Amino acid sequence: MMVKALLFDFDGTLLNTNTLIIETFRHVLEEYAPGKYTDEDYVRFIGPSLEQTFLAECPDCTAEMVHKYRMWNQAHHDTLVSEYPNVKETLEALHAQGIKLAIVTTKIRTTMERGLQLMGVAHLFDVTITLDDVDHPKPHAEPIEKALAQLGVCREEALMIGDNSHDIEGGKNAGVKTAGVAWSIKGEAFLRSLHPDYILHDMLDLLDIVKE
Repeated sequence: MMVKALLFDFDGTLLNTNTLIIETFRHVLEEYAPGKYTDEDYVRFIGPSLEQTFLAECPDCTAEMVHKYRMWNQAHHDTLVSEYPNVKETLEALHAQGIKLAIVTTKIRTTMERGLQLMGVAHLFDVTITLDDVDHPKPHAEPIEKALAQLGVCREEALMIGDNSHDIEGGKNAGVKTAGVAWSIKGEAFLRSLHPDYILHDMLDLLDIVKE
């Protein structure tokens, strides 16, 4: 496999936003249904777009819940996120090698850009595809296909990397190779059950994959 482009999910893959996401869901859902949801439920909600999650939980108040989620999330963002080991160093090394880098996320652009700025890696990405840029978020193929078109690479030359089923299934739907990250909050076993082409135990593993 000749890898010319790497497509990354953002939450739980490049930046550890798990605590932020779980606490934001807790803040919103406890208001609407006190005591109904557990931490396991909040973990289950990680991955789909907010609209998809809240529509399933409360169809009549989806927009209101999304708004409250985003307001609380933004207010607590910088204090509740943390960086994974070797992510920035790996991205810098890949960029220096001429590998094209993209983000394909179900986040809205403003929130994603805040995380990138906090990490200091925004300049390393050639393309960013967010929820604002598509009609159909992952696992639909549209976001990945859009990234490939903007990068100017074919599907055989790309690898989609993520921590959740939407990333692996989205990659498969778009016909690209996939990699799951073992640091996913849902666990390595869950990712292996999705049959990605690779499992990363450290972001540095990508440096070997692009040499294959």
